[in-house]
Amino acid sequence: MTVLVKRLVPDELWTLFRRVVQPTQVIRPQGGGRQRAGDRECLAAIIFVATSGCTWRQLPPVFGPAWPTVYRRFAQWSRERVWARLHRLVLDELGARGELDWSRCAIDSVSVRAVKGLLTGPNPTDRGKAGSKIHLITDRNGVPLSLGISGANMHDSQGLEPLVRGIPPIRSRRGPRRRRPAKLHADKGYDYVHLRRWLRRRGIRHRIARKGIESSQRLGRHRWVVERTVSWLAGCRRLHRRYEREAEHFLAFVGIAAALICQRRLIE
Repeated sequence: MTVLVKRLVPDELWTLFRRVVQPTQVIRPQGGGRQRAGDRECLAAIIFVATSGCTWRQLPPVFGPAWPTVYRRFAQWSRERVWARLHRLVLDELGARGELDWSRCAIDSVSVRAVKGLLTGPNPTDRGKAGSKIHLITDRNGVPLSLGISGANMHDSQGLEPLVRGIPPIRSRRGPRRRRPAKLHADKGYDYVHLRRWLRRRGIRHRIARKGIESSQRLGRHRWVVERTVSWLAGCRRLHRRYEREAEHFLAFVGIAAALICQRRLIE
């Protein structure tokens, strides 16, 4: 196994991945045939594509499997929601160690240019060009808890309820699993009465900036962590611009980026 594979997929990440994807054994009664490409090499190649931003055809041969094999493995794991399960597993490990801070969470979104595919729309902040939007909720330390994608023309406020519902039940150091933050911070894009009522009914305190009342100079005092997480997502260069026709493939790269962010937090 090459040094590059071990660097992209360290032993800690590989152990967690094996809990999500069990090894596959191909039995050929007639014998012969090529040996199945290793999952660790394919995972390293997928992470390389996600972080470097290269196309599948530009994948270097140092990993071993050819790019069509890596792409088929990526498509299969995306259909099986492997990346979401891996993200949740890493969150469970962080929660069991007490590394998640639920006292103050933040919500935000970021738009990216889209070349083609479903869940795209005219971006009102980019001269109406086609784009997609990434929605996310982070804890007080900036760890991504819930993710989602939509067309760039979808208003931020429409993503709040699905994102809060999408927070999985995460393990705690002591006590039952948790999935609701104590307080949620949001910018003026979420300033709607029905959202405030919806959060109160679920026992979630809110701190949503009010349009025309509050100055924008102090709005980021507690929300800067989600802005930092957005910049961490940008470290996954495949998210700089959407090239995937399939929406689940674009969501898969978002899930990979979130899992890597959580995994780095896990080994600190």
